[in-house]
Amino acid sequence: MPGNSLGERFRITTFGESHGKGVGVVIDGLPAGLPISEDDIYFELQFRRPGRFLVSGRRETDQPIILSGVFEGRTTGAPLTIYIENKDIMSQFYEEIRYKPRPGHADLPYILKYGFKNWDYRGGGRASARETAARVAAGAVAKKLLMLHNVLIAGYLKSLGPIEVKEPITIEEAICSRNSPTRAPRKDIEELYEKEILEVTKEGDSLGGVVEAFIANTPIGLGEPVFDKFKADLAKAMLSIPAAIGFEYGLGFYGAKLKGSEANDEIVYENNRYRWKYNKAGGILGGLTNGENVIFRVAFKPTSSIRKPQYTVDLRTNERTTISVIGRHDPAVVIRGVSVVEAMAAIVAVDHALRAGIIPSVRLSKDQADKIEENWERYKKLC
Repeated sequence: MPGNSLGERFRITTFGESHGKGVGVVIDGLPAGLPISEDDIYFELQFRRPGRFLVSGRRETDQPIILSGVFEGRTTGAPLTIYIENKDIMSQFYEEIRYKPRPGHADLPYILKYGFKNWDYRGGGRASARETAARVAAGAVAKKLLMLHNVLIAGYLKSLGPIEVKEPITIEEAICSRNSPTRAPRKDIEELYEKEILEVTKEGDSLGGVVEAFIANTPIGLGEPVFDKFKADLAKAMLSIPAAIGFEYGLGFYGAKLKGSEANDEIVYENNRYRWKYNKAGGILGGLTNGENVIFRVAFKPTSSIRKPQYTVDLRTNERTTISVIGRHDPAVVIRGVSVVEAMAAIVAVDHALRAGIIPSVRLSKDQADKIEENWERYKKLC
């Protein structure tokens, strides 16, 4: 089957291309009665939006339009369709890459799979990170629905190129990173990131980095062993993001260097519940959430479109040639990737919450809707 959908109970299907008329998402499986507005969706989209300092110069407003599934401000139980128009398209920048596939990009694989005549070379077509605006729109809906249990999802830029945040960061600091142009958790880190980006931009190059994210107040028992473990679905969602090249949670790959006695965590009983003292497992054991904060990281490669000349092949002659990619590209796609990571985490979490019956699948009561609205308003005012 085509790979444009994700989720079982909360199922999203994205559509659209980088230089088409727009992008969007259809969400199926929403209970009726969820208060949702275009302003709610835009609140999350603004943190991913291009045309800002240190990101792509493409000037899109990213104002979402709800086409279906909402009546008088609440979901009806029907599919919710969100559309985001593409307004700032400059396809002329991409004429050269029509015959010169970009190193590091999906250009040549798409050509080899679908055929040259069927390949939309304008901005990367369907393979463009522009598609992630639809994911963030769906993530906004998922984030709001999770407010029934005050589940908070936040990420920040843990590393950029050679610069890495070594000390632990709180979820409060991660939430506040949404106000930083580099998604840095603190002002001193922001200054280091900014300097690194400006230097690499002058060189016509780009940077990669790592996003660390939290799911706080996670309900216990999310996940369906053995193949739909929470960690497995989370990994699939994260690795589906353009430019994502790695995923780990808890101790991650560092845990492979430890002894069992070092990697195992102490179980304690505190405040009338079982706890893991250090949360080394990152909130997931046996594929199930254990009630601790889910903590995970996603690695992003450097942006492939760079001005530095690179070798490629001219598809008209099969001769070696060079390409210098012009246009409006992120010097570090990982910055806007933080919002996408948050969105995909919310989509996975709400899907499993619906599967577990923790969130009603048919209809929310008035009290539940009011609670969601109250927690959402509080969340928006954080920082």
